[in-house]
Amino acid sequence: MRERVAVTLIAMSDAAEFVAAAAESRQLHAQWVTAPSTRAAYFAKIKRLQPPDNYGFTVRRVDSGALAGYVEVTNVVRGVFLSAYLGYYAFLGHERQGFLTEGLTQVTRYGFRRLGLHRLEANIQPENTASIALVRACGFRREGYSPRYLKVRGRWRDHERWALLSDQGAANAA
Repeated sequence: MRERVAVTLIAMSDAAEFVAAAAESRQLHAQWVTAPSTRAAYFAKIKRLQPPDNYGFTVRRVDSGALAGYVEVTNVVRGVFLSAYLGYYAFLGHERQGFLTEGLTQVTRYGFRRLGLHRLEANIQPENTASIALVRACGFRREGYSPRYLKVRGRWRDHERWALLSDQGAANAA
């Protein structure tokens, strides 16, 4: 099957399009995440997302080149742990069409094959059913529940822990 998205490392040259997409998607992301919707916030994100500990990826549609979403691999821990966390979001007009499923699958492959990771973890608010459906589609398994795990929009929020191991699921697909 031909891939519908291309995933590339986030770059300074993506700033204008990314900020515009984030601003347009504010309602879509409202209770889940705050995407950088100003140039200053975008550049702060780029500064934070520096390998070898953090990586940010744009998810672009192959047919149009449009920015469909974003995935990040953060807090990479090497040594005996070989693990990292995932964050992601789709942009307005590209949600619920499978673009982020394809992009997240490509990023998990990158994490396992290129970065040599053993485990990728996504922490998701239980009410975020779209995000849970996404990780399920990518082969992640629910591992547990963490009360008041992350501070989101000024409040400590409960999260479900979902993980994918290098020898499981969609990440091994060719």
